[in-house]
Amino acid sequence: MDEIQKNLLEQVAGLHEMPTGAYNIRANGQSVERSTTAHIDIVTKTDKQGIDIVIQPGTKKESVHIPVVLSQSGLTEMVYNDFYIGDDCDVTIVAGCGIHNSGDSDSRHDGLHSFYIGRNSHVKYVEKHYGSGDGNGSRIMNPQTQVEVGENSFMEMETVQIKGVDSTKRFTGAKLATGARIVVTEKLMTHGHQTAETSFQVDLDGEDSSANIISRSVARENSYQVFYSKINGNNRCKGHSECDGIIMDNAKISAIPEITAHHLDAELIHEAAIGKIAGEQITKLMTLGLTAAEAEAQIVNGFLK
Repeated sequence: MDEIQKNLLEQVAGLHEMPTGAYNIRANGQSVERSTTAHIDIVTKTDKQGIDIVIQPGTKKESVHIPVVLSQSGLTEMVYNDFYIGDDCDVTIVAGCGIHNSGDSDSRHDGLHSFYIGRNSHVKYVEKHYGSGDGNGSRIMNPQTQVEVGENSFMEMETVQIKGVDSTKRFTGAKLATGARIVVTEKLMTHGHQTAETSFQVDLDGEDSSANIISRSVARENSYQVFYSKINGNNRCKGHSECDGIIMDNAKISAIPEITAHHLDAELIHEAAIGKIAGEQITKLMTLGLTAAEAEAQIVNGFLK
């Protein structure tokens, strides 16, 4: 891998070198590095682009890294990755995509990740998106994530996009069985003329299932964001959706939450708030010696943390 690809890999997966455990690293449409373990297998699909990740029952304290990097302008790809996670597992999965585009043609990565989680398992999934390059071509990423959470299992997701992605449409769908839980934390920042659309749809099918969807976003300059969240309570369950947005300059943000109860004991809450940075916050930091720009940056960084 060249230096540009190594930098992208560091940004989206925090990797300075090949990780321990299982991994599959994809660069410019090809798998370039792969490692499996005694409990985690990675198999190339034969009918389409992508891989199957099979995690055996009882696998504990292991990780899988599957980052994608693109440094070739004009490259477009669609990748399908399926995760089969057995019962009684405790694993961390690190994904993400980085695109460097210094050309005039658009570069685009679309990925569909499907998770099939067994019973009594804990899965932590981290996905970061990052763009760089000074070309006129756009950097486009459209990730889709479909999750089936088994009985008494817990799925926690962290999704981050804070720089360089010109256009993105992000969809996450989840179906939860009895006693299953999902927690999603999204951090998003757009600038320039970037656009970002985020959609969540959670079906709380099992008794005592629960979902907590949290989005923190900052829209700057002339960018546009829209947030959709739909939670269906189909049994005795608890669901919560929260979207907080900071709007700056000439940006626009829309938040469209929806909750639907199909059961008498479904408890569902949605919250949405959009606003500018309060002037007194900036003034207070300026009294400590910061410039207005430094104060603004500190507030934004703290908000996204």
